[in-house]
Amino acid sequence: MSDFLLTQVINYGAPILGAIVFLGALGIPFPGTLIVIAAGAFSREGFLPWHTTGLIAWACVVIGDCIGYAMGHYARGPLLRRLGRSDTWARADRFFQRWGGISVFLTRFLITGIAVPVNVIAGMGTISFRTFLFYDVSGEAIWVFGYGGLGYLFGSQWEVVSEFISGFGGLILGLVMLGVGVWQWKKRLRDIENRKEKVPEPQRLRD
Repeated sequence: MSDFLLTQVINYGAPILGAIVFLGALGIPFPGTLIVIAAGAFSREGFLPWHTTGLIAWACVVIGDCIGYAMGHYARGPLLRRLGRSDTWARADRFFQRWGGISVFLTRFLITGIAVPVNVIAGMGTISFRTFLFYDVSGEAIWVFGYGGLGYLFGSQWEVVSEFISGFGGLILGLVMLGVGVWQWKKRLRDIENRKEKVPEPQRLRD
């Protein structure tokens, strides 16, 4: 399937890439990351206009994610009955409950396997659409322009980049999680220190 889709991207350009990432955001099992990296390489070779292709792919994947959010918002009951017992849904729910909006951001480009259920879970009233859109747009920008940029940078070696990312995704995820944990810990320490500074000192007793 990958070779067929890549051929269509070369032949028909950005609209096909946009359709692929849009359908992928709705749950169709396309190799989205591989295709985005390849699209960057194709842009370097002159088959695709880089800026236009990137913007179209970015817009299409964000629209697909927003549809997933809307499905969670308007069809909560049926979706829970149909999908709520699956292992993928359970993993996505645990991840979302732990990290909140940041889970939307991380599943755009790191843990993409649970991105679709995270979209739906986010739409079930746990975070506002504005918050979801902020994390979604930010994360998808990294996915499209970051991975696409790697493909553009390495050109004909884009397949090596794709294999590297697939093989070391767990390591990258672990480092990101560690960084987020350290950041939250430092933020909590600062909040505690700020609260201590705001506590007024007891007034001295008059003689």
